[in-house]
Order: sequence, then structure tokens, then C-alpha cells
Amino acid sequence: MAVEATIKVSAGVKGTLDALKIHPRETYNDVIERLTSMAIDPEPLTDEERQGLREAREDRKAGRTHSHDQVLAELGLE
Repeated sequence: MAVEATIKVSAGVKGTLDALKIHPRETYNDVIERLTSMAIDPEPLTDEERQGLREAREDRKAGRTHSHDQVLAELGLE
């Protein structure tokens, strides 16, 4: 169901939308739809992945990290 609406955008935003058009006759609706579909992650993080990221941040803050060179040395790949 299409709904017509008028929205105000700055000249800069309009210029950006114009620059993002794939072809000159592409509508602003098509540009916005393409951009919003790119912004929505079709596979959001699971609770387990979120927990893993929290733990990784805690490890980094606590200094429980290894440099790239240290990892290579431990694996004998120097």
C-alpha cells in the first residue's frame, strides 16, 4: 500500500540522494528503499554472539590480549 507524503530534506541531503541514484530517472523512494534495506541486518546477532562480544571487550579492558606478533610466535609462524 503506497502512501504519499512530503518530507523536508536539506539541500545537502537532496544532493547526496541525487548522487546515490543508479540512473537519473530513479526515484527518491527507490534510493531510500535501497539504502534502508542495506542498513537492516538480515541476520542480527544471537544472544550467544552478544555475550561473546561482551566477554571480548572485558578481556581487552583487563589486558587479556595478545599482539599479532605474539600469536605468530606462539604458532611458530614468524
